[in-house]
Amino acid sequence: MSSTWDWQVFLQDTGGGQTYLEWMMSAWGWTLSVASLALVVALFFGSLVGILRTTPNRWFVAIGTVWTELFRNIPLLVQIFLWYHVLPSIFLTLRGVPSFILVVFALGFFTSARISEQVRAGIQALPQGQRYAGLAVGLTLPQTYRYVLLPMAFRIVIPPLTSESMNIVKNSSVAFAVSIMELTFFAMQVQEETSRGIEVYLAVTGLYFISAFTINRLALFIENRVQVPGILGGAK
Repeated sequence: MSSTWDWQVFLQDTGGGQTYLEWMMSAWGWTLSVASLALVVALFFGSLVGILRTTPNRWFVAIGTVWTELFRNIPLLVQIFLWYHVLPSIFLTLRGVPSFILVVFALGFFTSARISEQVRAGIQALPQGQRYAGLAVGLTLPQTYRYVLLPMAFRIVIPPLTSESMNIVKNSSVAFAVSIMELTFFAMQVQEETSRGIEVYLAVTGLYFISAFTINRLALFIENRVQVPGILGGAK
């Protein structure tokens, strides 16, 4: 490999009617698509499980705990392979599901276990009087969660949710293992084709940084707009 950097590699034709730069932008789009959809899955299931773990019903608590421990204690790459190789053999309806969707759910469920812990901690950080006040004014328990507890809890857990949102972008790189055309897969392929690993991996690193940094800034803006005065160091 030459020691001289050659950024012109991105202007070369891949042989498929596009340049390596266009391919990289497409791969970035796949990375963001996997991460965004997986984050939606993670927020939905993580919030639901976090709620279950704070209810008075011990069966709901047990179900939530099993979910959290199951997905939190199995390595993400192993979960990707389970979804891709094992589950379609057990559940035949999954055989026709695109690998992109399987990766989204694998990454989403893995992250949901971590988010459930944060939602649980956010709810439990609130004074018990808020739950009792909601019930006292005639709200049902689900309504109390929806209108009283969750709006406050989510404001509290924005910082850890920001970290999970950044992590999900970085963790999306495991999708290369099932041939999703995301950034890591792109970098590996282009290095093999052009032997310009330094340029390719630096460019891909920059795109991962831009993605994570943008999420961080956006979450900080949201946090400053919705923080509650007097709650865990909120604005006064």
